[in-house]
Amino acid sequence: MYRPILATLGFILSEDERQVLLVHRNKRSEDAHLGKYNGLGGKMEAEEDALACLKREVKEEAGIDCLETELRGTVNWPGFGPDGEDWFGFIFLVKSYRGAVATENEEGDLYWKQIAELSELPMWEGDKYFMPLVFDGDPRPFHGHMPYKDGSPLGWNFLRG
Repeated sequence: MYRPILATLGFILSEDERQVLLVHRNKRSEDAHLGKYNGLGGKMEAEEDALACLKREVKEEAGIDCLETELRGTVNWPGFGPDGEDWFGFIFLVKSYRGAVATENEEGDLYWKQIAELSELPMWEGDKYFMPLVFDGDPRPFHGHMPYKDGSPLGWNFLRG
């Protein structure tokens, strides 16, 4: 039976929309994401919808409140987890926020990175497939499927609605 872990992943834009806030996962040696850059987010709780989860996670991880958000798409990652767990993610763009951005959290240090240079950062291999869709400005959300095995993607396909 397919019972994925539901999660959100948010990319917070700078005011000029040329940079995005990322966490460099460098704090916990047992972290499956150690050394990688990623957006902010995490696992959805039973009493939450996707937007509530995103807002909670961004507040916990960066200390800011999301004001304007856009659902950019979804990704189904079967086999993504460290023990082969299936994940399903809601991918958001945060276009405005309130508050002072933290410089770190329990997972790592927070950095503003140029969107044009994201492909040069150490990330999950599969992130480089869907990340351009997050920032391409197409108003239609994408819905992707990226099966994983042993920490690597086996393929990628998506549709836009």
